[in-house]
Amino acid sequence: MLIDTHAHINFNAYKDDGDKVVRRALAQDIWLINVGSEKDTSRRAIEYAQQFERGVFAAVGLHPGHLADVEYEEEIKGEQMKFSSSAEIFDERYYSNLAQEAKVVAIGEIGLDYYRLTADKRGTDARIDADKNLQKEVLLEQLGLAENLNKPVLLHCREAHEDLLKILRTWTLVGNKPLRGVIHSFSGRWSQAEQYLAMGFHLGFNGLITFARDYDRVVREMPLGKLLLETDCPYLTPEPFRGKRNEPSYIRYVAAKVAELRGTSVEEVTEVTTRNARELFRI
Repeated sequence: MLIDTHAHINFNAYKDDGDKVVRRALAQDIWLINVGSEKDTSRRAIEYAQQFERGVFAAVGLHPGHLADVEYEEEIKGEQMKFSSSAEIFDERYYSNLAQEAKVVAIGEIGLDYYRLTADKRGTDARIDADKNLQKEVLLEQLGLAENLNKPVLLHCREAHEDLLKILRTWTLVGNKPLRGVIHSFSGRWSQAEQYLAMGFHLGFNGLITFARDYDRVVREMPLGKLLLETDCPYLTPEPFRGKRNEPSYIRYVAAKVAELRGTSVEEVTEVTTRNARELFRI
């Protein structure tokens, strides 16, 4: 059994065949957590979870990329992506109600994303600074929601690790309860990984590690007991399927790469990461 801890079957990329994609994963004993990024995708994540009796769960939250009007294209290790989003104001009551639905196991995808602000060439320095401050404010609101509901967080961080680390360090210093969660699609340095791990966070890895060597050291040296597998589908499709739409069934290729980098068996990676996910998300 494997668990894809970060999937987006609730996105439009699967509007025609999402049910088939989920069933294909379940038939291979792969469970998944569908992760929301704004109101509509959070609601759809719950609908998917309710549709399937077992093995499909949901997370709800407002992604930092949806806090401002942003439009840009990028290339990730040869993979072309185009993004656009419209600004949404965080509605705590709405997300709190969603988060209390059955099978919602986490608050996410939340966090900081400074890359998207600088990639959108329309942004001025003043606007970028204001948007960064807004991201921090909304992140703190959603961390508070997670604390109140005793749920783990799925944290997105891109080109903002130092600010995120500062926020997480300060969180408990001001009297809040310690947070549980994962730094999804970890993209930082080893020194930053050590700091997240010291605070008790898990690190999530996906198909990126099958074709990029940037994170080999982190995968090799971090405790396996803190590692989670994910696809981040429909993005970051692993080798040998790059160029195609990603899906939870491909999680086994991520598991195989983790095993290769750590010099251990796929069976051990499967067993430990599945246990990690079940304990963190209480599934």
